[in-house]
Amino acid sequence: MTECRRLALVLGDQLSFDLASLRDLDPTQDAVLLAEVAAETDYVPHHPQKIALLFSAMRHFAEALRQRGWRVHYVTLDDPDNSGSLPGELRRWAELLHATEIHLTECGEWRLEQALRDSGLALNWHSDSRFLCTRERFAQWADGRKQLRMEYFYREMRRSSGLLMHGDGTPEGGAWNFDAENRKALPKQVKAPLLARFAADTITQDVLTLVRERFSHHYGTLDAFDYPVTHAEAEALWQHFIEFALPAFGDYQDAMAVGEPFLFHARISAALNIGLLDVRQLCADVETAYRRGQVPLNAAEGFIRQLIGWREYVRGIYWLHMPEYAQRNAFGNSRPLPAFYWTGKTKMKCMSQAIGQTLEYAYAHHIQRLMVTGNFALLAGIVPSQVCDWYLAVYMDAFDWVELPNTLGMVMHADGGYLGSKPYCASGQYIKRMSNYCGDCAYKVSDSTGEQACPFNALYWHFLMRHRQQLGSNQRLAMVYKNLARMPDAKQQALWQRGEDLLARLDAGELL
Repeated sequence: MTECRRLALVLGDQLSFDLASLRDLDPTQDAVLLAEVAAETDYVPHHPQKIALLFSAMRHFAEALRQRGWRVHYVTLDDPDNSGSLPGELRRWAELLHATEIHLTECGEWRLEQALRDSGLALNWHSDSRFLCTRERFAQWADGRKQLRMEYFYREMRRSSGLLMHGDGTPEGGAWNFDAENRKALPKQVKAPLLARFAADTITQDVLTLVRERFSHHYGTLDAFDYPVTHAEAEALWQHFIEFALPAFGDYQDAMAVGEPFLFHARISAALNIGLLDVRQLCADVETAYRRGQVPLNAAEGFIRQLIGWREYVRGIYWLHMPEYAQRNAFGNSRPLPAFYWTGKTKMKCMSQAIGQTLEYAYAHHIQRLMVTGNFALLAGIVPSQVCDWYLAVYMDAFDWVELPNTLGMVMHADGGYLGSKPYCASGQYIKRMSNYCGDCAYKVSDSTGEQACPFNALYWHFLMRHRQQLGSNQRLAMVYKNLARMPDAKQQALWQRGEDLLARLDAGELL
């Protein structure tokens, strides 16, 4: 085996040709290592499609590097010499190749980065330049602030990037965001565009066979797998979104509909998070489409806000506060995650739709995650770490740096309001307004008490009542608590009892 001077470990979510740890390496003298390892597949029961995406994309990336002249060593999951962990494989190959230096780009998960740092190997770390905001820059921005609001961070990112900005430093359209114009329900006559689909080639077929054999016990199916696994396929999916979906994305990004898992969403988050797309290019493409009059401002700004605002912001929060952040539980929740989160078997139509499509596609868009499955977990008082593990396991695009702050902070408000200024709690009326889920549900969204009443309604008020001491002084909930105070005592008691009954049924494992 040919020895190398320097060895670079490339992780499954770092499949970028301009990765920082590869830039100074010499393809003729140095080597690249990619490895499929058991330790990264089962620390949570990852959706089979997520595992298939990563393994197929990694194998395609390794071939692409070889075609560019790189010396690549690739370890498959079923390799008999596979040690089962990334620190183990890095040590094994560094010794086999007599590497004098080992290079890595910052990990996306604290757990893995800590394991590598604790490996005893001398490692040369590189900042992940695929993000606009480094860990150090975010820490400087956060220093001295009691609360870190995304809106102010987003404005900084807009100024520094120049995206959708005028030359005098003012934002395009005279406002920093058009969030109020991103909340329309889907009219009956509006149809989602046809999907861009990608057929499995030989490499992907081999991976699908491997995943079926090894991970059939994980929740979720492989049947609908059609995600891009190469840079070219990811770019094709992106261009399809720009042309057919982005113009309506701004209006309907919060909408939900039966049998419409994707609507006008891009489906590119997984490809972006593993390195098949570049965030700077995506933002430039969206701004160009707006300047050319192809898309309205609320669509262009809404999309760019998700990328350079929210995405960069939650990564900053994650690395600023891990590992302590993962343990936060501001409401003291103790209820375990209900079994129907893994099966979708529930009479609540909104929950069965969101969970069902998650199991089928490893996908749900942000409102389904935040205001359906997440909202229920918040209202029911589920242990935050269990909710976080579920989101990390079932979604194709979920990596700890992006999933944990979104779930623990935004969904569960478990950080006590550090990330979000109020809990994103809602009754069934919100779901009715933003979807057509309630039409043929077994429960009545118009009722709050009684056996046929939508569980979200009573649980919403029960949540507010039981956490009145913590939330009663929150200015953004002032009107809600005034409405609660105006309710007759008998109605409040009926809502409380209905909530108690629902939670008791959850605890007993009964079907809701």
